[in-house]
Amino acid sequence: MIWLKERRNASIAESVLNSEELDKTVARLVVASRNDGYAQGYAECSHHVVSSLKVDWDTSRSATYGVNTDAALAAMKTEFNNLQLTVMDLINVVLQSDDHVAQLREFFPYGEDEDEDLT
Repeated sequence: MIWLKERRNASIAESVLNSEELDKTVARLVVASRNDGYAQGYAECSHHVVSSLKVDWDTSRSATYGVNTDAALAAMKTEFNNLQLTVMDLINVVLQSDDHVAQLREFFPYGEDEDEDLT
């Protein structure tokens, strides 16, 4: 357990944070969020122009015109919240074994000389 505390917890966290699945999903979530923020900001600005100047404002020039950015952002939030990471699936399987520390050592190896003092 000392080995797990000293070495593997950081490796497991790094594996989660550096997973390709998480990276790609977060990138798509950021883009969807940015698009939705832009669309809402443009709509609010247009509303102020129409109210203040009492003119019709052509919103068809907006980059998000005709795009349901609310739905796209909601879909990306759902995808993020339901994200399945391969490394977490692996860890769940390992935790079911009788000797999960030995299993974790196998999946997250460290140099043997670094492990000697932690056994």
